[in-house]
Amino acid sequence: MKVYFVGAGPGDPELITVKGRRLLAQAGVVIYAGSLVNPALLAWAHPEAVCYDSSSLTLEEIVEIMEGGVRQGREVVRLHTGDPSLYGALQEQIEALKARGIPYEVVPGVSSFSAAAATLGREFTVPGGSQTLILTRRGGRTPVPPEEDLKTLGAHRASLCLFLSAHCLEEAAAELAHGYGRQAPAAVVYKASWPEEKVLWGTLEDIGIKARQACIDRTALLLVGDFLAGPYRRSCLYHPAFGHGYRKVEKSGG
Repeated sequence: MKVYFVGAGPGDPELITVKGRRLLAQAGVVIYAGSLVNPALLAWAHPEAVCYDSSSLTLEEIVEIMEGGVRQGREVVRLHTGDPSLYGALQEQIEALKARGIPYEVVPGVSSFSAAAATLGREFTVPGGSQTLILTRRGGRTPVPPEEDLKTLGAHRASLCLFLSAHCLEEAAAELAHGYGRQAPAAVVYKASWPEEKVLWGTLEDIGIKARQACIDRTALLLVGDFLAGPYRRSCLYHPAFGHGYRKVEKSGG
């Protein structure tokens, strides 16, 4: 028996992985973040599984439930929103399990930044444009290192996705504008892949205002960069003049 940290995906129940759904269906104990995970996913839990909403629990209480389940011979699924490796408070849970000698496994999931790009019909890394994607958050009660403040990161002008900052989008946009410029393309995706999903388009100058007017102050991502509207080149990979190990280029005669 072990604890499985399962990425639930961004919201759409069908975006959980096949492995994640299988583990959910066979677990005897399920711990899920009720404030973030779509409750529709619990329909796939075993009928006799004991389900706990972790939104009101402490780390110590969560680990106690995990240990109790494993000691009783039950598989435990800790259902994380998106992918557990991003802003999931994963490491502290793993270290607590290690200290107690409890085996675990991490099952990756589809992150909300991927779902947001899919909703927008955009590619973060386009030929001739940015080849870098920055995933970050604005500092607040949880601080960020000084070298990762938004003014500094904005100077790179890479494609960027801002997490956990929907409550301060105007401030975040103003800080990013120091590097990207106020007219840089921007978009807000609220609850990516959920039925109530909303999309706002704009620039760093007005996207925060638009979000406030739409009463969006949580569960939203801010995406910034030329990938949203800028020019790009055709990729070399599928160009007829670009040969590689799987496709040869025919030389013209002369």
